[in-house]
Amino acid sequence: MKTVAKTAIRPQPAALGSSRRPPPRQTERRTLPATAELGRVRTRQGHELVLREIRPDDVEALKRGFARLSPEEVRLRFLHPLTELPHEFAVRLCDLDPQTAIAFVLVDPPEVPAPEIHAVARAHIDPVTLAAEFALVVQNRYAGQGFGTLLMQRLIEACRARGAVELWGDVLVENSAMLELSEHLGFARRTLWQDPGVVRVTLDLARA
Repeated sequence: MKTVAKTAIRPQPAALGSSRRPPPRQTERRTLPATAELGRVRTRQGHELVLREIRPDDVEALKRGFARLSPEEVRLRFLHPLTELPHEFAVRLCDLDPQTAIAFVLVDPPEVPAPEIHAVARAHIDPVTLAAEFALVVQNRYAGQGFGTLLMQRLIEACRARGAVELWGDVLVENSAMLELSEHLGFARRTLWQDPGVVRVTLDLARA
């Protein structure tokens, strides 16, 4: 069972009237040290994975993980065919502004010679609306083991801590795993009239 979601960058009307101010921006970018692990999990296959935030030096690990995704997994995540992850795009996905972007990963331990990222949950916070757009992908071989829930719970906490008032994403109607996960986490859902094949899921961070 696949757990993947793709979102589009669109400001959310629900957050436009918020009186909350975006978190203060910093002039220096933060780079997490290699030892900044948040925990470790073990898969049913017996593999140990590290939970941590993504780092700028994760580019090759991210590309290796992407190469394992099936065409269907890529379609559900990106909504269009993508045969490879361009290097420049991978760099942008790894080198984040910590004030507006967050990404948690499950990655091989540092002792693995060629580590790869097996799951990612990320969000981008619009500094004007304070609405955060999320995306999630878990490799199919590790689906159904609770890793999507683990990553999304971390993401929800991090978005709230950064002052976001809403977390939202667009999910294909056929992506039952992601829709079930979002419902489990308390997201409301509605079908987009302009695209009936897509369901928008939204979590009110002020109430959740």
